[in-house]
Amino acid sequence: MPEYLTLLVTRSAGILTITFNRPKVNAMNEAMARETISALEEASRDEELRVVVLTGSGRAFCAGQEMSEMQEAAGKISYREHMERTYNPLVLRLQSLPKPVLAGINGPVAGAGLGIALSCDLRLASESAVLRYGFSRLGLGPDSGVSYWLPRLVGYGQALDLVLMDEPISAQRALQMGLVSRIVPDRDFASELASLAQKLASGPTQAFALAKHALQFAQSAPLSETLGNESQVQEVASRTQDHLEGVRAFVQKRQPVFRGN
Repeated sequence: MPEYLTLLVTRSAGILTITFNRPKVNAMNEAMARETISALEEASRDEELRVVVLTGSGRAFCAGQEMSEMQEAAGKISYREHMERTYNPLVLRLQSLPKPVLAGINGPVAGAGLGIALSCDLRLASESAVLRYGFSRLGLGPDSGVSYWLPRLVGYGQALDLVLMDEPISAQRALQMGLVSRIVPDRDFASELASLAQKLASGPTQAFALAKHALQFAQSAPLSETLGNESQVQEVASRTQDHLEGVRAFVQKRQPVFRGN
């Protein structure tokens, strides 16, 4: 496994855990973006890995872009080119990964960090976590997929309110709005994150990948094309060993044991 300067990367029982590790609040600099993309590409190639967990060290998930880096480069950097090197490929890699990606939101998350969290497939938040749009107070528009995900998750009106008001969002409110999948008490966060990752890792990996593709396809396709794509998805899924195991287990009235193939 490669050595990383800004990440802690571990693997166990089919689970790859990528932990942002830049004190104090895991702000994203260009090096961390590149390393995260590299770790995700490695996860995509490794057939033994069945789920990816993305979380933060210390008290924060990711506070967004390291602004001191941008201040030092003021007048010398194109923000568009910066996005195309960092956040754009990172978000696309998260969405194209052929296995579930679980965000463990252990603390505050804002700006580009929010976009990264929303680009994951599931989001588990600690009770004390706080989410924030964050771009408005910097005089910026959204990036890192935030403009794509917010209206899809909470609706256009609520999304615009979050953007214009730029107020902190508690974990409980984020759950009610649909920004996170579930929340747990801080004391249980690590164990619940591990438990959820293990549950995903024991699932039908190829079926998960196909379902992820199907839902993404349906977001921008008409019904007729969506139905056609679902037919193709089922054709592929029906030829997997996990499908055969699922049918056997159903008939035998037992829990299936999926192998990810």
